[in-house]
Amino acid sequence: MEANPTPQPITAAIDPTVEVVTQSAPSTPATVAKTTPVQIVLVVLGVIAFLYFARPVILPIFLACVAGMTLKPLIRWLSYCHIPPALSAAVVLCLLVAAIGIGFFQLGRPALTWMNEAPQHMTELRQRVLTIFPRLARFSQAAAAVNNLGATEEEKKEAQKQAPTVEVKDSRGTRSILNWTGTLLVGIGETLVLLYLLLASGDLFLQKLVHVMPTLRDKKRAVEISREIQQNISNYLFSVSLINIGLGIVVSGGLYFMGVPNAAMWGMLVAVLNFVPYFGPVAGVILLATVGLLTFDTLWKGLLPPAWYLMFHLLEANLITPVLLGRRFTLNPAVIFVSLIFWMWLWGVPGALLSVPILVSIKVVCDRVPTLSSVSELLTR
Repeated sequence: MEANPTPQPITAAIDPTVEVVTQSAPSTPATVAKTTPVQIVLVVLGVIAFLYFARPVILPIFLACVAGMTLKPLIRWLSYCHIPPALSAAVVLCLLVAAIGIGFFQLGRPALTWMNEAPQHMTELRQRVLTIFPRLARFSQAAAAVNNLGATEEEKKEAQKQAPTVEVKDSRGTRSILNWTGTLLVGIGETLVLLYLLLASGDLFLQKLVHVMPTLRDKKRAVEISREIQQNISNYLFSVSLINIGLGIVVSGGLYFMGVPNAAMWGMLVAVLNFVPYFGPVAGVILLATVGLLTFDTLWKGLLPPAWYLMFHLLEANLITPVLLGRRFTLNPAVIFVSLIFWMWLWGVPGALLSVPILVSIKVVCDRVPTLSSVSELLTR
């Protein structure tokens, strides 16, 4: 019975240790909480730098994945007709390349002709604007007079003689254009090959993704997120493509009856520009205003082409697109604009085309993950 007092000092000696451990345990989450924002910022900056410097590799992968999600319903429909996925992918890809090639050769020749004559067109545009707005001509003459203020007649004649003799030799520009063309062709080839492999593989990627998930709940969530992303991107791009093709046909018909040359080319060009939110329609209006001023002599006739396009664009943006797409794609306009600027800076024109599909994918993931519900609320209008 005398052995009973001995455990008490031991317990008393252990209790402070337990209290110290218990008090020091909450300090670990506090330390992690302090370092987490820094880690998040470093990870985000690292991912952005990786996407920027690895864009020759990453960009074809993104394009192939988005195109594969868009064309997946066609492959699934052909599989119902007992056509193997490899053959279905080959047929769909051949039809896609043939359609793009025919459109390029039919509309690319007048586009190249117009680009070769661009300096002459710019000179004609300047003269046309000065004719329509006489005050601009007077302002230009006044600016030239101020520029030549204090110069003698001999100096003016000498300047006029030297002006046409300016010769520009730009071998670097030609070399950079050739390099850019080669890089573009290589990227298109990589995208097409990867697109075929994605379409021919069927649901292999989804099966592998489900296999690596640890729990049954995670497997179900991965399948739901993958299916929803694929369905949303496919519906979005199919709907937007049909809308823009219809818009291009309507604009082309209006330009044809107005007497604008190469009306089909301009209509299809503004249809392609309409894929880019905000900046695309603005570029289309400016382009058609330039074409109108070059085609017609009077100001009101020159403004008819951009007014025709702007009227149908406003109708499409405010009525047709919301009705066809519904509330599934009611994204925050400010977030769309920021995403457009970011991806355009990161990847250029392809990034601008991918900005909305990437944003739709992020929203689907945030809707399915409870911890990201605040981000989903930020993305929604």
